[in-house]
Amino acid sequence: MKQSIVKELSTNELRERLEEEKKQLVKMKINHAVSPLENPMKIKSFRKNVARMHTELRRRTIEEQSK
Repeated sequence: MKQSIVKELSTNELRERLEEEKKQLVKMKINHAVSPLENPMKIKSFRKNVARMHTELRRRTIEEQSK
């Protein structure tokens, strides 16, 4: 998911997607520990997506506080 897409989401949608992404990441890590994934770079992309969403949520909270 690109940063531009993350910015377009509403705050509630962003929180929901973040929870889904976190669940997917945990599930993927467990599956990879049991039997190696075909493409382990997917874990990296999910981790980056989670970080992007956290960053956007943090940016929005800082903007709200500064108003």
